[in-house]
Amino acid sequence: MSAQAPFLLGEDPEAFPDPELALTEPNGLLAIGGDLRPERLLAAYRLGIFPWYEKPPILWWSPNPRTVLLLKDLKISTSLKKTLRSLRFDVRVDENFPEVLRQCAAPRQHQHKIITDTWLTPEMQAAYTELFTLGYAHSIETYANGKLVGGLYGVCLGSTFFGESMFSRESDASKVALIYLANHLTQWGFEFIDCQVPSEHLFSLGATFLPRTLFLIKVATHNRVPTRLGKWDFT
Repeated sequence: MSAQAPFLLGEDPEAFPDPELALTEPNGLLAIGGDLRPERLLAAYRLGIFPWYEKPPILWWSPNPRTVLLLKDLKISTSLKKTLRSLRFDVRVDENFPEVLRQCAAPRQHQHKIITDTWLTPEMQAAYTELFTLGYAHSIETYANGKLVGGLYGVCLGSTFFGESMFSRESDASKVALIYLANHLTQWGFEFIDCQVPSEHLFSLGATFLPRTLFLIKVATHNRVPTRLGKWDFT
């Protein structure tokens, strides 16, 4: 059953509707309004909901199906394996979170076209930087000759990593960051990375769809695991 219109959020930061009531068109639109306080953002992620909008009001989503990368299904191409063996990139974590956000928001070329994450407004960047300060958000960064050339960021709750955005200024830079993240999450007992919405880039790395009901069950289960708060260390 789908709601006839998205819900309007009130003052209570934890009062989200059931994600299963999200619209079918546009796929996953669940609620409108509210704010980007940490309490509300964390409540949303715990329910498998995320904000995504280009201008006010804030829109909250829970699409069906959900795009995820099951860590056991990560695909590493022959050329990407060669890049990893070359040690061309230095991978670091949580060293320059604000700059990763700025680079994700900046125009960049991808497959012969310029793309921009226009939803990463200054307000969104400020909100996720606050989550980083609180120890919930993280950035995985790739450097070449000391210069930041790629990376990604996301939010961790329990044993779920909610991927938000990535950027690459050199070939394979963001893919290397994703592989390093996937390897460490696997070591920590994580099952998947939430990719939110589909893309050819993600599917080339092994992403797949999960029915929303199954995705929500998995998120609820993984929420029972203590969250790895604070700055991460991949050494």
